Amino acid sequence: MTASRLRTLTASSAILAGLLFIVIQPLHPPHTLESVATNAWAVIHYLSFVMVMLFIGGITGIYASQVERMGWLGLTGYLVLVVGLVLTAGGDAIEAVVQPVIVSRDPAFVQGMLNMVDGLPNTGGDLGVIPMLWNVASACFLGGTLLFGFANFRAGILSRWASAIFAVGLLLMAPVVGLLGAPRLAAVPIGVGLAWLGYSLLRGGRARVTAATPMGAMQPGERGLV
Repeated sequence: MTASRLRTLTASSAILAGLLFIVIQPLHPPHTLESVATNAWAVIHYLSFVMVMLFIGGITGIYASQVERMGWLGLTGYLVLVVGLVLTAGGDAIEAVVQPVIVSRDPAFVQGMLNMVDGLPNTGGDLGVIPMLWNVASACFLGGTLLFGFANFRAGILSRWASAIFAVGLLLMAPVVGLLGAPRLAAVPIGVGLAWLGYSLLRGGRARVTAATPMGAMQPGERGLV
């Protein structure tokens, strides 16, 4: 596995993860007990799990391709975001594997998790440490995208438009989400930013990146990529 192939693989992972992040949102079944028992519920959360794994691979390649330019801010953003994504993957696994099995035996537990995701009070069922982990995952995801996106923007190697969208898109969408009552719209800018960063890395990796730096990172003067 050469540095060029690894860069291409991780860039492609970022593109695919970003597109999946967008596509999954309108396909997600409603948060009801009836939906949990359907095949569509399991499939969408298996797909979400795959998306998160690709997400991690994508940002790893993005970080490694410009590690020296991103500095401590980039490292912090990367680590915080990975923690959020790993916890999210654990939640996806529970939703895909556990919830459909126990929904008929312990509907209170499943309803409690559905309410947690929707930001509603738990009406029954002891969720243990799950709400705490959910809050940590949410905070790490929001903080990680902000820090990692800003570090990419400051490095100036990959697309700054993509970096800005990835960093603050979630925050900028908050008023729109509140107005339309469609929380899943908040995921769109993150998906767009991630896919765009992957494309920027892929294009730069093929055309302008030298193999002399880690993962073939571009030199300081090689800016202005799409």
